[in-house]
Amino acid sequence: MELDLILQEVQTAAANNDWQSGMELLRPLPVPDLASILSELDADTALNFLRRYPAKEQSSIFGYINPAKQSALAELMSRSELTQLFTLMDHDERADLYNRLSEEERLSILPGLAHAEREDIRQLASYEEGTAGAIMTSAYISLSGQLTATEALQRIRQEAPDAETIYQIYIIDEQRHLIGTISLRDLLLAPPHQRLSQMMVTDVIHCRVNDPQSEAAHFIAHYDLISLPVVDEDNKLVGIITHDDALDVTQEESTDDQMRLGAVDGDPTVSLKEATIGTLYRMRVFWLVILVFGNIFSGAGIAYFEGLIESMVALVFFLPLLVDSGGNAGSQSATLMVRALATGEVRMRDWFLMLSKEVTVAFLLGISMAAAVSLLGLVRGGPELALVVAITMVLIVLVGSLIGMSLPFVLTRFKLDPASASAPLITSICDAAGVLIYFNVANIILDLAV
Repeated sequence: MELDLILQEVQTAAANNDWQSGMELLRPLPVPDLASILSELDADTALNFLRRYPAKEQSSIFGYINPAKQSALAELMSRSELTQLFTLMDHDERADLYNRLSEEERLSILPGLAHAEREDIRQLASYEEGTAGAIMTSAYISLSGQLTATEALQRIRQEAPDAETIYQIYIIDEQRHLIGTISLRDLLLAPPHQRLSQMMVTDVIHCRVNDPQSEAAHFIAHYDLISLPVVDEDNKLVGIITHDDALDVTQEESTDDQMRLGAVDGDPTVSLKEATIGTLYRMRVFWLVILVFGNIFSGAGIAYFEGLIESMVALVFFLPLLVDSGGNAGSQSATLMVRALATGEVRMRDWFLMLSKEVTVAFLLGISMAAAVSLLGLVRGGPELALVVAITMVLIVLVGSLIGMSLPFVLTRFKLDPASASAPLITSICDAAGVLIYFNVANIILDLAV
């Protein structure tokens, strides 16, 4: 049965206070699908269903529910429920939830937690948003290099229930400095009495707590890691970032880039469906107002050439077609370049190489588009107009493509987000440039024709 249909039937069961029928629909679902359905229900209904699961299952389900709904559920929970949830949740997820709670809610649950749990939450919640420390977990297995393979496996059996992953073991010294790592597979195949220090990999790929989370996610993807250790300024191991958290970061960064390309400000984790009118307004109004004033330059360009337009009104027919082509070409180039810069495929030193390629590609695109539009120009205004629109099309596509390609490089050079080279911004720049190119070309060619 599809999730949408299950959701409808669960909502109907809840409306009829038939909680048993609703649970019969929910119980067979995998946890992520179950959490998706609970995220769609109102908070009271979702909590009523959630309470019908054992405490450990509740914490697992809760971790998959979207952040906005998590906050709403936390507000409805009793102090004892919230405390129990914090005790059982994954370390990184409860730190994220802690940061979303009000000060009153934080103070109400902390006394009910063990000292070690309170300190763990406070430490994980203290790292700045967007850093590796903010997404790491402290639920990992670290061992001394002096242990034998047999002793290490015994320790892993004891600590595994509380660890987020056991497939990579981190070796530390007495001061908790990260000195090596070993996979569970290698440990199982090792001679029983061999010490970890004799078999560990000492060149450990790691990141620091204040490194950008996107950089940590890139390390995990690039080196195909199950988890990435995180160290502090003294090279002491403080946590790990797992591959699933890295995937969440990649998705969030991708969403953020898409929003910036569309000139939309705001939190990429905000649900479009649940966002308020005010939130959606604030996300979009700033850039739209800025771009309104940017488009004044296009209007000023048209006003400057009023005499030329009066002498050949047919020029107006091609104006939207030509300037839009430049904006479209620029948006395409910017999209490709932002993606390449984000993935590390292209770097600042590659600008000249990409410029030479873009000039060739844009010229070929312009010629192709000019061939089509010149026929229309011939019909509408004769050979002179056909020549004007053909030359303009080539120049506008060329200029638009170069603007779209170069702007992400410029922003990167000044340590700004290249995704800020948004499609509306590039379109506005290309529109103003296109108007000036079009009417100047028309002015020159039509004067020569006379």
